[in-house]
Amino acid sequence: MSAGNGNGGPLAGLKIVELAGIGPAPLCCSLMSDLGADVLRIDRNLDAKLGVPRDRRTDLVRRGRKSVSIDLKNIKGVQTAMRLIEGADVLVDPFRPGVTEKLGLGPDECFASNRKLIYARMTGWGQTGPLAHAAGHDLNYLSLTGIVHAIGPKEIPTPPLNVVADMGGGAMSMALGILAGVYETRNSGEGQVVDISMTEGSAYLALAMYGMAAVGDYSHERQDNILDGGAPFYRCYETKDGKFVSIASIEAKFYDLLLEKTGIKGQETLPGQFDKTQWPEMHARFEAVFKTKTREEWCEIMEGSDVCFAPVLTFNEAPDHPHNKVRGTFVDVEGVLQPNPAPRFSRTPGSVKGVAPDYGQNTRDGLLEWGFGAAEIDELMKENVVGWQEKD
Repeated sequence: MSAGNGNGGPLAGLKIVELAGIGPAPLCCSLMSDLGADVLRIDRNLDAKLGVPRDRRTDLVRRGRKSVSIDLKNIKGVQTAMRLIEGADVLVDPFRPGVTEKLGLGPDECFASNRKLIYARMTGWGQTGPLAHAAGHDLNYLSLTGIVHAIGPKEIPTPPLNVVADMGGGAMSMALGILAGVYETRNSGEGQVVDISMTEGSAYLALAMYGMAAVGDYSHERQDNILDGGAPFYRCYETKDGKFVSIASIEAKFYDLLLEKTGIKGQETLPGQFDKTQWPEMHARFEAVFKTKTREEWCEIMEGSDVCFAPVLTFNEAPDHPHNKVRGTFVDVEGVLQPNPAPRFSRTPGSVKGVAPDYGQNTRDGLLEWGFGAAEIDELMKENVVGWQEKD
């Protein structure tokens, strides 16, 4: 790995150039930064901000790295970007297939300048195939895997948050792909393209479900399986105060404890836990019981036990939960509570390196740190090759 910026963390010394995008690629780069990598983000040098404009303190997927603005439609801008790529271990490409090639920053050009480069490409459908150039979003990619069909009430599939395909199948697959690529390069001395498809990453997350479906152990009816809300012992229930709790008492001993703590045990002869013909009746019984107490009252009865229980919290409630507080799951950065880096490392812990920068805020400092001279930066700024510009 190249010399880094000394941020600390297990990825200290890893240098990453990030071409600006939205969603999963920035989240991956946020994680890389949190774990100590030196990430330099190349933003556009005109007022063409990506995504939904927001207070940079809350633009969490851009946190923790410097932003330089470069005009990539200018040949000198492309040359400037290539200088940065020459000194990087990784390039993150968030565009549709072929975009960086048109810019003159495709794999062939980059490998010619840096043969050890890991060229990580994030797309929804992958770099090849009949859908490769089509637009799409998380819901579309996830739909192609069978996962969306399995989620929601019987009447209609429900779009999950983009945590699944964008952030799980995309960002986390990219993080693993980058690290695997860097590891291999240490042995071979050669870089390579890592093709990250949110569709394929999401399909992999459902590996166990595919195995169950292959042998008929998974019904293709929604809310008819153990893990999709069909089972009365694995679902959410409304409480007296209109809030919710989650129950996941799959194992027999946990289910027996659930019956005990709800007071259902011993009332009368109960059907077998896995008798699907009786699931609707047991669901109704649990539903009635959970509405007799508030969420907090059920927490006092069940939380910390082997029922497999947790209150259903909002994003605003989660940071205040005692377990999350003790674990330091969330951290306050300039008045905004946000997740701390995960996973945890005992000797080289990660940390949030700061809020998202303004677009192009670090153009001069970033270029200086990555080997440019002050005079050439002045010249590039004078020619509007680098440096943020507002549209007229």
